[in-house]
Parts: sequence; C-alpha cells; structure tokens
Amino acid sequence: MANPFSKGWKYLMQSLDTTIEENADPKVQIQQATEAAKKQHREVTESAARIIGNRNQLEMTLNRLVKDQEKLQDNARAALQQADKAAAGGDTTAATEYTNTAEIFATQLVTVEQEIEDTKKMHAQATQAAEQAQQQQRQSEVRLKEQMGQIDQLRAQVDQAKMQESSNQALESMQGIQADDSVPTLDSVRAKIEARYATALGAQELTENSVRGRMAEIESSGRDMAASSRLEQIRAELAGGSTAAGTGEITAGESAGDTDQEDTQGR
Repeated sequence: MANPFSKGWKYLMQSLDTTIEENADPKVQIQQATEAAKKQHREVTESAARIIGNRNQLEMTLNRLVKDQEKLQDNARAALQQADKAAAGGDTTAATEYTNTAEIFATQLVTVEQEIEDTKKMHAQATQAAEQAQQQQRQSEVRLKEQMGQIDQLRAQVDQAKMQESSNQALESMQGIQADDSVPTLDSVRAKIEARYATALGAQELTENSVRGRMAEIESSGRDMAASSRLEQIRAELAGGSTAAGTGEITAGESAGDTDQEDTQGR
C-alpha cells in the first residue's frame, strides 16, 4: 500500500511545478533555455578539447619514443662496433663489456619498440575519437546557432504577445466603461429638447388654428350682419313700394326725390 504522506507530497510538488510553469515569465524561461543550450555546447566543446588533447599527448609520447628508439639503436650499434673492435684487438674483456652493453641497449630498444606499438594503437583510437569529437563539436555549434535564432524569434514573439495582450486589455477596459448615471447623456438631452420643441410647435399650431378660426368666425358674422341689413333694406323697399302703389299720387319731383333718397338709403 502506498504511503499517503508520500503520495500527498508528490501531488503537492507536481501541483507546485504546474503552478510555477503556468505563471512563469516566458522571457525568464527563454533565458533559462538559452543558458542551458550554451552550457551544453560548452560541455561538448570541453569534452572535444580533452579528446583532442589526449590525441596530441599520445603524438608527443610517440615522437619521444621514436627518438628513444633511434638513440637506443645507435647506442646498440656503437656498442657492437666497439665489441667487435676489442675482439679484433684481442681484448676479450672489453669485447665482453661492450657486448653486454649492446645487449642492455637492445633490451631497452625492445621495450621502447613495444611501447611504440602500443602508443600507435592508442593514437589511432585517439585520432578517430578526436575526429568524432570535432564533428560533434561542429554539429553542436550549428545547433547552438539555430537555437539562438529560434530564441531571438521567441523573444520577438513574446514582445508581440505582450503588446497584443496590452491592446486587448485596453479594448476590454474601454468596453467596460459605463456612462455616469448622475450626468445626463447627449441622447437624453436631445430627446428632452426635441420633445419641448415639438410641444411648442404643437401649441403654436393650435394658436394659429384658433386665430384663423376666430377671424373666419368674425368674417362670417360680418357677412351675416351685412346680409341681415341688406335683407331689412329690401323689406323696407318692398314696403315703400306697396304704399306708393296704393296712393297712386306720386309726382315727378317727389318720385325723383324719393328715388334719390332710396338710392341713398340703399347705399
């Protein structure tokens, strides 16, 4: 059965890592990735340098052994020559000593030659390893340049993303701005003014209609009065005509005077 404390601790650490990952600054993470890429390339370069250095050291060792080989060969050859010369001169003791010396040189020469063979093998392996290390170092350098280019692009994208986020926040804040309820809006003021103006126009229209109506009424009343007066005049004329016909004594002068008077009254 799993330990509840261990499970809880792992869950807490995983949750903490997730929270940190979600809230991490992209530029900080880019910088971390940059440092990691540079560190990896630096380690590859240092490892390649050590491998190449080992090859160079084996080359120096091989050169030294070759020189020792040549020297030992010369010494052994010289000792043999001295031994032969001493033996030819009858000096057996010196001949024996030179011969022993030549054998020592020969023993050393064999040891050096064995070291040369071993060193050559190691040098061949080191040379191959150095070539691989150089190739890996070049690949690492190319990869680092590509990563640096990608990192520059990511940084530019982060800047663009921040600018876009700022623009979005500004737009959201603008959309969230509400009018102050304590201050009348232009629409409400316009509606009130238009309502008052329309009401005033309506009142003016009613007033004009009323004045025209009264004027028409007065004109109509005047016409009615004139018609009534004219009608009374006609009645009076009719009444006067009837009286003159009854008497039948209208003189020329009276007729003319009456006619003038009637015309004057008619006018």
